Amino acid sequence: MAETLHIPPSSSKEETYLSLLPQLKALIEGETDAIANMANISAALKQTFGFFWAGFYIVKKDELVLGPFQGTIACTRIKYGKGVCGTAWKEKRTVIVKDVNQFPGHIACDAASRSEIVVPLFDRNNVVAVLDIDSEHLGHFDETDALYLRQITQLLEDKITI
Repeated sequence: MAETLHIPPSSSKEETYLSLLPQLKALIEGETDAIANMANISAALKQTFGFFWAGFYIVKKDELVLGPFQGTIACTRIKYGKGVCGTAWKEKRTVIVKDVNQFPGHIACDAASRSEIVVPLFDRNNVVAVLDIDSEHLGHFDETDALYLRQITQLLEDKITI
């Protein structure tokens, strides 16, 4: 696949995800390196949706370590159960935060971030990474994002060799 995304203009959020999913699948098909695939997926999400920050944290021992991302400088390490990312890891579930300032223990890597969604990636039943996306707008993320971002992370789960 060419490294150019084709997203129809004026698409709904769901239509945009539906257009993006097969392109991401084609983009990472044949590439076995998880870091390379995470890098391209981060770039594609930022390019397609204009998110403030989109990237991955990778589980290394007892913390999440910054992986490939697009956006401003980020926190490098996050402890298990801390912040939104650490909570998604601990609870093994997608976490949607409409207002990060209302989330107990939120880690403010960038004060411009206002809402966040974190989707875990699994190897069997173990979380091996999380996809973290931030927006500068309150209430930006919803169940549509959760549904399709989970499908995007599933594309990576078959290829995880971290």
